[in-house]
Amino acid sequence: MMIKFARFNIYLLALLALLTVCGCQSPERKKKKEVTNIALHLETNQDGTERNEGVPIYRDKTAQFYINVEKDTFLDEGDIEEAKIVDELGGFAIQLKFTWRGTQLLDGVTSSNRGKRIAVFARFSKDPRWLGAPIITKHISNGTFTFTPDASREEAERIVRGINNVAKEAKKMDKVW
Repeated sequence: MMIKFARFNIYLLALLALLTVCGCQSPERKKKKEVTNIALHLETNQDGTERNEGVPIYRDKTAQFYINVEKDTFLDEGDIEEAKIVDELGGFAIQLKFTWRGTQLLDGVTSSNRGKRIAVFARFSKDPRWLGAPIITKHISNGTFTFTPDASREEAERIVRGINNVAKEAKKMDKVW
C-alpha cells in the first residue's frame, strides 16, 4: 500500500513540474517572442505579367483603394535596425530605421521613383495585411522611413515589438557570422 502512495506522489510531483515549466507564460515572455514580418513593395504599372499585382490598401471598404505593386520586395524586416512609434499631429506613425544596406536601397528607390507609392505589408497576426502606401514625395537618404499605418495604436505597438525582436535576432546572427 505504501508503494502505491509513493508512486502517486511521484506522478503528482512530475505533473506539477511539467505544469510549472510548460504552463503559463508571463506577458513579458510572450512579448519577447512576438515576430513581425514586414515588407516594402514599390508601386508599378500593370504590365500583364506575373511580377506585379493589385493590392487593397486600408481595411475600411469605403476608403479602400487598390494599387499595383511589384510582388518582389525591395526591403524587408532583415534590413531594419530599429522600429518605433512616433507621435504626430492628430495621431501616430511607425518609423523604421534601416541598416546601412537598407539605407542604400531606400535611397536608390526614393530618388528614382518620386510620385510613386511604397506599399507596406505586415504579417503580425493571423490576418496579414497591407498597412499603407505613402507616396514618395522626397528623396530619403537618412535611412528613416515613416508612415501612418492602418492599425490601432495597440496593433502598431505589437507590430513595432515584433519588428524589434526580429532586428535583435538578426544582430545576433550577424555577430555569429
